[in-house]
Amino acid sequence: MSADLAPAAATPPAFLPPDGARPLAAPNAHGSDRRIRLVNVVKEFHTQFGMKRVIDGITFDIAYGEKIGVLGRNGAGKSTLVKLIGGVEPPTSGTIDIGMKMSWPVAFGGGFDLSMSGYDNIRFIARLYDKSIPDMIDYVDDFAELGNYLKLPVRTYSTGMRARLMFALTLGIDFECILIDEVIAVGDQRFHRRCHEELFVKRKDQSMILISHDVNTIREYCNKALVLKSGRGRVFEDVDFAISIYASL
Repeated sequence: MSADLAPAAATPPAFLPPDGARPLAAPNAHGSDRRIRLVNVVKEFHTQFGMKRVIDGITFDIAYGEKIGVLGRNGAGKSTLVKLIGGVEPPTSGTIDIGMKMSWPVAFGGGFDLSMSGYDNIRFIARLYDKSIPDMIDYVDDFAELGNYLKLPVRTYSTGMRARLMFALTLGIDFECILIDEVIAVGDQRFHRRCHEELFVKRKDQSMILISHDVNTIREYCNKALVLKSGRGRVFEDVDFAISIYASL
């Protein structure tokens, strides 16, 4: 494979849509427009050494029910791509069309108000997404298993506790597409198994954009994969072939 991967032809707060995103037309009765579509997306950052292009012309789409794995070495642009799709960062150019109810990036903690308690953050998210506050509290309390820590400000939480809370909040909303950035291994083995059950068994029909260095997880659950190198990428329908390309980088 060449040193550069050519692009394939063809929420502001984490809870809000990205500046460069726009909704697709309303889906028809068969849901044919329920998809996430990126077209020639570029992201550049100003650095002390000049402009750095982190994402360089990425194009792909994911329909409702599809699961795409994102593979790439450290620094390839994986986490930046998830932030663009999730609305944490706006693209420099290109378009991101949102046709599904999409989660914030699961590993992103920027949506928390650190001065508020866990309970208050749950109430805020429940109101934002028009969910029953008592039901949301019950679900997050049971799933995150944080107990009395939910009464304390989130700033007092460890990284693992914040990840548990964010994961539970994500699963408590009826998202159609879930963005995951290397967070499914959070917690002990028992909690890991619960996360696995919730994501890949109970939500097997939902769409997912999954960043993981665990190629076995991507091989088992994803029906296509995006391989990134130096911000450029290509989508492969053959996941095993994508994994072999990734291994050669």
